[in-house]
Amino acid sequence: MASAAADRVSGGVLNASETGAARRSPGYALAIFDFDGTLANSGDWFLSIVDDLARRFRFRAAGREDVEMLRGLSTREVIRYLGIPRWKLPAIARHIHALLAEQIDQIAPFDGIDTLLETLQAGGMRLAIVTSNSEANVRTVLGPASIARIERFECGASLFGKARLFRRVLRRSGLAPHQVIAIGDETRDITAARKAGISAGAVLWGYANRAALSRLEPDVLFETPGDVVQLLLGSPTDARGS
Repeated sequence: MASAAADRVSGGVLNASETGAARRSPGYALAIFDFDGTLANSGDWFLSIVDDLARRFRFRAAGREDVEMLRGLSTREVIRYLGIPRWKLPAIARHIHALLAEQIDQIAPFDGIDTLLETLQAGGMRLAIVTSNSEANVRTVLGPASIARIERFECGASLFGKARLFRRVLRRSGLAPHQVIAIGDETRDITAARKAGISAGAVLWGYANRAALSRLEPDVLFETPGDVVQLLLGSPTDARGS
């Protein structure tokens, strides 16, 4: 983590699309990716079911006009705003993932993700996925070619349980913490990476917005999948997406 932190720019986080420092690989050997909102474009699908979730589990409904405001909050702040008791979270998660399995044809990877994973693996990066979603859903959405590039899956994490799985991936990788970066789209991903002692990368094409992510000071913010390759491999890429 120290090597990534050294690349931060003047009191803020490094933005891979705005500084030449992004062209110098900080020496990462393993990238651990989140799934929903990072690799998979499931945001619109989730918005389509949120009213039903609110009725079923009796929490405050959020309209589309509330989305941008909620994107500026931390995960814990969103839960408090919606009035969801912590004890309901596991049941809500199980329901969402079961429903997603039934409607999996509505979910696809973000543009550029297939190329991102292919290019990282070809460049020598080891890849893992840690997610609260099910491994079956991950495999279906990403497809055989991308799945074959992933050396480890840790799926079914509780909402705030990713740190334990990050530590498990780190331990079984045989790498030092400074060689590993976790890349996600939510504030809880950054917090979990910090707890696990590894670097935190945040993508700007997923759920949380720049302000929410920047407040937690991730080691790097990624504008596009191509920026991920640029930082991790230290070279330009053909990967595209937003």
